[in-house]
Amino acid sequence: MTSVLRLLRDGLFVFSVIFIWLMLLYQFVLTAAGFRFRRRLDKEGEPEDGDIELPGVSILVPARNEAKVILDLLERLGGLDYPAGRLEFIIIDDGSTDGTGDLVESAAAADPRVRLLRIPPDRSGRGKSAALNTALPQARFEAVAVYDADNRPEPDSLARLCRALVSDPGLAAVTGLFRVYNKDRNLLTRFIHLESLAFQGIIQAGRWFLMKIAFLPGTNFVIWRKDLEAAGGWDEEALTEDTELTFRIYERKRLVKFLPTAVTWEQEPERLRTWIRQRTRWARGNNYVLGSRLPTLLRRRPNLMVFELLNLFFLYYVFVFAILFSDLIFILSLLGLTRLRIAGPFTELWALAAALFTLEVLLALSYEREDSRAMFGVTVLAYLTYTKLWVFVVLRGLVQDVVLRRKRIWDKTERFDSHPPPKRGSA
Repeated sequence: MTSVLRLLRDGLFVFSVIFIWLMLLYQFVLTAAGFRFRRRLDKEGEPEDGDIELPGVSILVPARNEAKVILDLLERLGGLDYPAGRLEFIIIDDGSTDGTGDLVESAAAADPRVRLLRIPPDRSGRGKSAALNTALPQARFEAVAVYDADNRPEPDSLARLCRALVSDPGLAAVTGLFRVYNKDRNLLTRFIHLESLAFQGIIQAGRWFLMKIAFLPGTNFVIWRKDLEAAGGWDEEALTEDTELTFRIYERKRLVKFLPTAVTWEQEPERLRTWIRQRTRWARGNNYVLGSRLPTLLRRRPNLMVFELLNLFFLYYVFVFAILFSDLIFILSLLGLTRLRIAGPFTELWALAAALFTLEVLLALSYEREDSRAMFGVTVLAYLTYTKLWVFVVLRGLVQDVVLRRKRIWDKTERFDSHPPPKRGSA
């Protein structure tokens, strides 16, 4: 290796280490802020029923081949603790071929709040955004909630979301917390369970506490219909329609609040192949968001949403490169195949990074009734394995978008036989 290549290798390695630590420290700040947010929420509580009049809510549920899970969701929706006459459930049958629509029709006969909307075959299969946009004009109420077909909302979750929405005129939407009800199926579902709670406890909670920023997930949120329509509905080109819509809401100077006490349970992929396809869709969706929103936001005065969009760019591209390159050099060094010419405590920094990651995750989980001792081993193993899979799916998404230029098609997540969520109040 020439001296120029060695210098380049060493320089890139030092940059990678510094950048990884900057991202980890930012995550630690968010973790501490998220912890303070949960402490404050416990102390101050939430808006009580009192004089608050809860709005009417049209719950939209996109459903394409959801026969394995749809009846469980309808049972949970029917059990929501909400004022009579203020709810409707619009189930959007998006070209199902497994009898989903027939199951919904049977449920509608027993519950007049259930409405089945069948999308004609020539317009079906265009993705979640298209299904939601088709249903929106059919909604009767002033607030709109979205649940995925695999969800199991807690009885009080929607009321909590709506009380928070009504209590703050600056809010366009409020989103709750989701937990994994099939987490004990295998090691993959345990990793996903850990990832989802850590993301919500660190990123969602921390950003809301520090910056009054929260991102819509794909489910378990309520939004004023007027704000949704003013933003133009859902972008049908977006594979991560929730993230894309969040940016347009904030561009209109409206807010999205994170409320972790409003809980739903959801099913996660039980096969690695299913996970890779789902996460690749997410990665490609974020590629689209960056390409579509970054030019618009950069033309405006710098603000926190510009910062978060740049953070998304750094996370998906620079951070992934830094992890990939530093891990490669670390492994080659252990094998004696390369040796850095610069001195530094790089092995110690790698160990400290793993320790900081573990500390952040366990702190985020401390509010989620999780056994820290049991989760410690899963967290360490996830750092060594599961987090590296994210590098793979981000690169896979980039190849499909930039190199192969594949058309963005909604790749529906495979469902598995339904498993009941834990009893309320248990982890």
